[in-house]
Amino acid sequence: MKSVLPHAQLDWDDQGLPRSRVFDDVYFSDLSGLDETRYVFLEQNALSERFAALQAGQRLVIGETGFGTGLNFLCAWQLFEQQAVPGARLHFVSVEKYPLSLPDLQRALALWPELKLFADQLLAQYVAIHQGFQRLVLDNGRVTLTLLIGDALEQLPQLDAQIDAWFLDGFAPAKNPDMWTAELFAELARLAAPGSTISTFTSTGWVRRLLNAAGFKMKRTPGIGHKWEILRGVFVGWPPDAAPPPQPKPWFARPQPLAGERHALVIGAGLAGCATAGSLAARGWRVSLLERHAALAQEASGNPQGVLYLKLSAHGTALSQLIVSGFGYTRRVLEHLQRGADWDNCGVLQLAFNAKEADRQAQLAAAFPADLLHVVDREYAEVRAGIALPSGGLFYPEGGWVHPPALCAWQAAHPNIEVLPHHEAMQLRRVHGQWQAWDGDRLLAEAPVVVLAGAAEIKRFDFSSDLPLKRIRGQITRLPQTVDSQSLSTVVCAEGYVAPARLGEHTLGASFDFTNDDLTPTAAEHVGNLQMLEEISNDLVTRLGAGNLQPEALEGRAAFRCTSPDYLPIVGPLAAAQAFTDAYSVLGKDARQTPDIPCPWLEGVYINSGHGSRGLITAPLSAELLAAWLDNEPLPLPRAVAEACHPNRFALRRLIRGKA
Repeated sequence: MKSVLPHAQLDWDDQGLPRSRVFDDVYFSDLSGLDETRYVFLEQNALSERFAALQAGQRLVIGETGFGTGLNFLCAWQLFEQQAVPGARLHFVSVEKYPLSLPDLQRALALWPELKLFADQLLAQYVAIHQGFQRLVLDNGRVTLTLLIGDALEQLPQLDAQIDAWFLDGFAPAKNPDMWTAELFAELARLAAPGSTISTFTSTGWVRRLLNAAGFKMKRTPGIGHKWEILRGVFVGWPPDAAPPPQPKPWFARPQPLAGERHALVIGAGLAGCATAGSLAARGWRVSLLERHAALAQEASGNPQGVLYLKLSAHGTALSQLIVSGFGYTRRVLEHLQRGADWDNCGVLQLAFNAKEADRQAQLAAAFPADLLHVVDREYAEVRAGIALPSGGLFYPEGGWVHPPALCAWQAAHPNIEVLPHHEAMQLRRVHGQWQAWDGDRLLAEAPVVVLAGAAEIKRFDFSSDLPLKRIRGQITRLPQTVDSQSLSTVVCAEGYVAPARLGEHTLGASFDFTNDDLTPTAAEHVGNLQMLEEISNDLVTRLGAGNLQPEALEGRAAFRCTSPDYLPIVGPLAAAQAFTDAYSVLGKDARQTPDIPCPWLEGVYINSGHGSRGLITAPLSAELLAAWLDNEPLPLPRAVAEACHPNRFALRRLIRGKA
């Protein structure tokens, strides 16, 4: 996964314009980059008229090869803001192998003061941009930017989207031929919506011929500035002589989009439920958020501090891809909260507490760029953490801690969301196209869509009772800050973790108990947490006076994590169990079969659960994934990762293993 050059290598000319050192080419015209962008990309794709034609609830999806400085994106956003009605949305997807560093992006965008209003929002969210899919939500959800960081021919085949307008803006074909190939143009055609338009600054004959062969009807048109001619075109259809692009298996295909009222019940107001409500509300949905307790985030999401800890694999697994993308998304969301009280990007240090862990860390450091994680020796680790430590370890400079209730409160504060406390959905019934939530004889709420986000409690409903979710009890210990413990300046982890103080109190934890169903904190688990603290730092034990504390007198909190057998969350639409088994029973005899039978979806039922101890990193982006399923928009994750998280994966495995 590691990128040799994680950021673009720039030189700046005498006029202060950026030039790529790798491709020996300019990022934009030295005459007028703005005029060229507006003419080549906005005008040739008729975006002014198309934005003006959008109705509330509709969106336009633009795809781009080569994000560069973001100039095309900002110009498109500016035009969208000028032309589109308030309820319309812009979705922009762009692939970039060498993203600019934040300082370089700031310097480049400062050249265009007329775009400052939009550039400032982009720059504020331009944090934790790493390999793979990175989603940025701008203008309160009105504008969505999905950056695909990596080689275009590795990233675009993973994209599930329908693109309405393509901007081809890689460096010039002579300088960067890899961005102008038949294979790449086939991906553009696969992703093109019917009637999709396309434009590019080049008029090179072989580029035009390759695009025509891919299914676009291209023509030369007069250019601008240095360009005598440019190309524009329209997608007329997949070439009849080419093998059709692969389609998703029917059990992972998209359900039909909702045609009627955009109203959803979300059951459970923890991290998954609040994030889901927020993502839907930003898209114009009305959300009824049902919570059985008196307030938000009362169960596993209610701990005073949670850690943004990335437990990764060096092998690019679906879980690792989800974690890197989810971490970036959560970090960008946190920029809206109050640093210090609600979160802190103080970094996370994972100690190399034995030889096996040190070896694992070395593999990770070789697989990921240093701005995501890097190995540090003991001396550096102690300086960074502010305490004496038994070893060095792996440092995550963009990590830190979060107060989960603050994140939940921010997500649930949207005016489209109605929070309904003391509403415990014991039964769900489908009546006249509506899902009704009942508590005994009391009808709590109804809507055409229901999202089950209540951790393992979602197994109480008949149609979701087969989902293999298990509860794991965890207890944290709250330790009062001392004068000496104030020196702790980063989260430090070994088997457990300890965080710098929030509001005068450190959080220490967390235990794992697979058998206890009682949520009353126990002295025994406080003792276990204190033993984990000794493994982290005897110096910190002394600074906290932890050796003199009485476990029976300690404050703490216990809650249930909810996890799945493969440790991936369960996110997406749900099928009717028996109908699914009947439709795809042939898989029990031959798993290579793909029956041509549409998936028997449970109409309007969606799941967002199973986040385990990673909810801070996986739940917010999973909410975006769920909203993409519901609104039929570009997925924020690679298709294979979305399928790996899909609720139907378990029924599919049971069939293939002959256990259905």
